[in-house]
Amino acid sequence: MNEVSTIKNLILEIRGQKVMLDSDLDMLYEVETRALNQAVKRNIKRFPKHFMFQLTKEEWLNLRSQFVIFKNDTRKYTPYAFTEQGVAMLSSVLRSEKAIQINIQIMDTCVKMREWAIENKELAQRLGELEQYFIQHCKDNQTDIKELREAMDLLIDRTKPSKIGFRG
Repeated sequence: MNEVSTIKNLILEIRGQKVMLDSDLDMLYEVETRALNQAVKRNIKRFPKHFMFQLTKEEWLNLRSQFVIFKNDTRKYTPYAFTEQGVAMLSSVLRSEKAIQINIQIMDTCVKMREWAIENKELAQRLGELEQYFIQHCKDNQTDIKELREAMDLLIDRTKPSKIGFRG
């Protein structure tokens, strides 16, 4: 598995935001979670709420129930989630060569995911326009319209990203 897909698989959607957990970031940066969180706490002014937040107990229990890898996590506190901006800010508090390399890879992955989302949004819009055209011009053959709509729905479903936060 390449680095981009590894990082992509670590991005979750929590509270409507794409985030990475401290325990995943520590693995990438090759530091202990405790050390990562201590570096953040020493520089807490660099991490406003839209850069980082701590999961609630309910959010953490929900994630643990979804993913086998979290079930053995016996941490004392709920994890911290870092948004893209928070991950970028980590490079200023984790100054190792590894932190710099990983930050670049994470930022590249985020850019590629945004590009993918934009491309597929345009595809869905074009398919919708095509559907409207056929509805207007094929009113006398409802079977063709129904088959076209089913085919387009299938294409749209295939181009949707899997729900981030539900690793598959």
